[in-house]
Amino acid sequence: MPRPKRSNPLALAVLSTLLTGPAHPYELATTMRERGKHESIRLNYGSLYSVVEQLERAGLIRPVETVREGKRPERTVYELTVAGRAEHDHWLAELLSTPVKEYPAFEAALSLMPGLPPEEVVRLLRVRGLQLEIAIRQLKSARDVAAEHEIPRLFLIEDEYRVALLESEARFVASLVDEIESGRLGEVELWRAFIDAFRGGAEPEKNSS
Repeated sequence: MPRPKRSNPLALAVLSTLLTGPAHPYELATTMRERGKHESIRLNYGSLYSVVEQLERAGLIRPVETVREGKRPERTVYELTVAGRAEHDHWLAELLSTPVKEYPAFEAALSLMPGLPPEEVVRLLRVRGLQLEIAIRQLKSARDVAAEHEIPRLFLIEDEYRVALLESEARFVASLVDEIESGRLGEVELWRAFIDAFRGGAEPEKNSS
């Protein structure tokens, strides 16, 4: 049976959750949300059921029983297979050890940034900076609450990573705003000239020298 491509982290999350014991898809989703995994991995019930079917077809999980609770529909309980445990270990090791090229939306926006006037970009970046500050404060507050409840740091390490990324991005955004406003970015006037020419429907004049 073909192994599913290692492209959907939700599949890895299913394998990881089943490490602690058999569960049906609804239990899997509930456990992931209780553990806050939906903050790091996109989770919805439609995609979850598709992932479970793919993992079963690949022989990485298998059904062990069907249960019914009250008037609810029957639910199939799954467990990890030996192949599923091996796939979990290899996939997680790959993600931890090997950087991959990702395509963040903000990186795409930065690559297209010259399409807006410098002053508008500065305004938008300031808005982003404020939103980043709010997100950082919220994450740190949630981390403090978790510490009060004595949740082991091991299970919150992804929150530390998110805070580190947001703080780094906030510093980058603040620095970029300063460079644009001060002119240290370079070619800001050329940027304005291209914008003016584009809005006027004319080609920007070439330097005759």
